[in-house]
Amino acid sequence: MKKTLEICGLSLFWVLLLTSMAMAAEAAAPAAAGGSDYTKAIIVGCSILGAAFSMAFGTIGTGLGMGQGLSGATNAVGRNPEAQGKVLLTMMVGLAMIESLAIYALVIALVLIFANPFIGA
Repeated sequence: MKKTLEICGLSLFWVLLLTSMAMAAEAAAPAAAGGSDYTKAIIVGCSILGAAFSMAFGTIGTGLGMGQGLSGATNAVGRNPEAQGKVLLTMMVGLAMIESLAIYALVIALVLIFANPFIGA
């Protein structure tokens, strides 16, 4: 299990690193023709890295929260099957609240990538 987590972590690191470098090189190509101002490329790379971290940590946290919520709900229904309706309703409301955190992380990531005021032309 630990080896799998290490492999996943390393592959995620390299994907994020190479993606930000590719996007930065793509943004720096027009600027490099006229001079050597890499400010916009650095800002684009940092924005993509920030968006990736926002989505990564936002979804990891919500995934763990949903897993614990579902575990608790199934344990409660297993102990008291007659309360299934109330448990299901409470679980659905809780899962919707948890999922909204992942949507907020997505909004932050999209703002960092597409609506960044520092990338203006």
